[in-house]
Amino acid sequence: MTEGIDSVPPRDSGPAAPAQRRSAGRLLVAGPVIFLLAEFIAAMAWTDPAYSYTRHFISNLGVHGPSTLFGQYMYSPLAWVMNAGFFLFGLTILAGIVALRDLAGRGRWATLVPAAMLAVGGVLLALFPGSGEALEDGSGQYHSTGAFLGFVGGNVLAVVLGRRWQRIGVSPRTGRALITVGVIGLVSMAAYLGLIVSAGDDPVGVIGLIERGAVHPFLIGLSCAGAAISKRRGASTAPSLPAGAHAAD
Repeated sequence: MTEGIDSVPPRDSGPAAPAQRRSAGRLLVAGPVIFLLAEFIAAMAWTDPAYSYTRHFISNLGVHGPSTLFGQYMYSPLAWVMNAGFFLFGLTILAGIVALRDLAGRGRWATLVPAAMLAVGGVLLALFPGSGEALEDGSGQYHSTGAFLGFVGGNVLAVVLGRRWQRIGVSPRTGRALITVGVIGLVSMAAYLGLIVSAGDDPVGVIGLIERGAVHPFLIGLSCAGAAISKRRGASTAPSLPAGAHAAD
C-alpha cells in the first residue's frame, strides 16, 4: 500500500523515543518563535523614527543607544528584549537537536556542530551589542563573530536536517524545503557580507531585508520541521504489522 509523503515514520529507539521527539520538536519550534517574537516586540517599541525591517540591521534592535554605526542611528528602548531573544533562541534550538535521538554517528555530529555554532553565535550577539562604540573599543569583533556563526550555523543546520529527512521523521517535501531555505540563507549571507564590505558607512536601503533573508528562512524552516517532528510522535509507536511479525530493533 502506498502512503502519502507526510507519513514517513521516524526510527524508534525505545519506549521513550516518542516523548523525546515531541520534546525535540517543541524546542525546534520554540527557538525561532523566541527570536521572531523578540524582534517584533523590540521593533514595535522603536517609534522615533520608526524601525524598518527593510532598511535597518537586526542587531540595531539590541542597541539601546543612542548610537550610530554604518550610517544608521540606533535607539532601541527595548534592547534587552532583543538581546534576551538572541541569547535564548540558539540555545533552545541546540537543546532541540540534542533531544533529537533519531540521528546517530556522523549524522548526529553533523547536526550538533552547526546547532552549537548557532547557539554560541546567539550568545555573542546578546553579550556584545553591535553599537558604534563597540566598533571603536574592539568588542564589535565578538558581535561580528556571533553574527557569522549564526548565519552559517543556522543555514547549514537546515540543509543537514533536510538531507536527513527520513531519519528525523519528516516528509520528503519538508526535507526539500529545509534544504531550499538553507541555500537561500547562505546566498543571502554572501550578498549581505559583500554589501557590508563594499558599501562602508552607506549601506544600501534594503540591507535589512537582505540580512533577514539570511536568517528568517532558516528560522521558519526549523520551526516547521519541529512541528512535523512533534506531530509524528505516534507514527512509530503503533505500526501495522502482519500477524506473528515482530518489530525490528
